[in-house]
Amino acid sequence: MQRVEAEIKRLVDECGYDEVTRLFNMLSGGKRLRAKLILKIAQESKDAALLAAIVELIHAASLLHDDVIDEADTRRGKPSVNATEGSKTAVMLGDILYSKGFTELVGFDKAVAQTIAASVTALSKGEMMDVKMAEDFNADEQKYLDMLYLKTATLIEAAARAAALLVDKDADAHALYGRNLGLSFQIIDDILDITSDEATLGKPAMNDFVEGKCTLPYIYLYHALNDAEKERLVAAHGKKIDADESAWIRQKMDENKTIEKSFALAQKLSAQAQEAVAEDVELVGILDTMIKRSY
Repeated sequence: MQRVEAEIKRLVDECGYDEVTRLFNMLSGGKRLRAKLILKIAQESKDAALLAAIVELIHAASLLHDDVIDEADTRRGKPSVNATEGSKTAVMLGDILYSKGFTELVGFDKAVAQTIAASVTALSKGEMMDVKMAEDFNADEQKYLDMLYLKTATLIEAAARAAALLVDKDADAHALYGRNLGLSFQIIDDILDITSDEATLGKPAMNDFVEGKCTLPYIYLYHALNDAEKERLVAAHGKKIDADESAWIRQKMDENKTIEKSFALAQKLSAQAQEAVAEDVELVGILDTMIKRSY
């Protein structure tokens, strides 16, 4: 990971603008999940660290744009760039990071480069779907999972596939691993948005629902409620809700075990991912750590 961080710094510095470096240094690095995945799968490749750095730049760019779209004031518990520097600056910084990532990506084998590039198109489409879906209450589980795959899982899937291609491992098996890791990881995050407190999240609890997002626990809840309760849930969608309404939603989720049902799907996806790479202890370990996050 020290090599990855060094490559990230080099790529950002090569942009040749101190303001880009300053702004990038304001960003929280996060878990570096995609980078760690590439290093574990392709650890014998001399190009693994550079590919990991490129993917992390692309991921950072997508988050900058995501925060502008969501009008988010924080990212990983810190003020977002759009909150401190303005949306225009955040968008331009994201564009620079995307462009630099693609500039470096063209130096890789065509199959590797196409894998990452195609995932960025899918990611952007997923973001657009997410925005569109937030306009109304969505009760369609498959529609939500399709969006989740594009917006969140596709870049993790691509990182795993591209890393496997670098070292001639089974690309399809590693892609399945990455896809299901991404989906289950986000489902757990969706659960934590409901069950964790503001200090842990770095944002208000149940913030997804306030922003108009209907994650799995809400979708499962909707289908478990009677007609009057459904109307109440839909009426609260996309609005700031008071403590009583939050407590009612949590109570109904507890009664209908919608959080447990969502967690069960995450476990199922994780199990499929483990099966795909069963002989790789380290990759299985990543799944174990992710799925055991407290909720």
